[in-house]
Amino acid sequence: MNTVEALKKTKKQLHDSGFKLTPQREATLLVLLENEKDHLSAEEIYFFVKQKNSDIGLATVYRTLEILTELKIVDKISFDDGVARYDLRKEGAKHFHHHLLCLECGSIEEIEEDLLGSVEEIVEQRFHFLIKDHRLTFHGICQSCQEKEAKAEA
Repeated sequence: MNTVEALKKTKKQLHDSGFKLTPQREATLLVLLENEKDHLSAEEIYFFVKQKNSDIGLATVYRTLEILTELKIVDKISFDDGVARYDLRKEGAKHFHHHLLCLECGSIEEIEEDLLGSVEEIVEQRFHFLIKDHRLTFHGICQSCQEKEAKAEA
């Protein structure tokens, strides 16, 4: 989905929930769309939004992110650094996508496929628990760091 379509869809979601797509919200969304793979913190988002709209305050960015999180337009995630980061929810995604977190360099890769379908069925049947969403982060060493380690040992 391109940026214009994403903004149009988000505007409708906001409107349907009683919110407007203000210039500040639009600027925040544009930053999220432009940096989709970066898992930005609120402060980082604010830094980029401030370049687009100099009248915006950090509190406005936080409020916008909370609204977008509540409407499941973005997901609020936290990795090992304890900083809340924001990630756009993929079009049509039933669940939050999974992540690979490198313990060496801190890189974060996304896994788009939902790998836990059968696990969810087991949990729902065995524990009579209706699952609405799940989050999974694998902690390990990325391929790039493994290759660096192998070269250093050679």
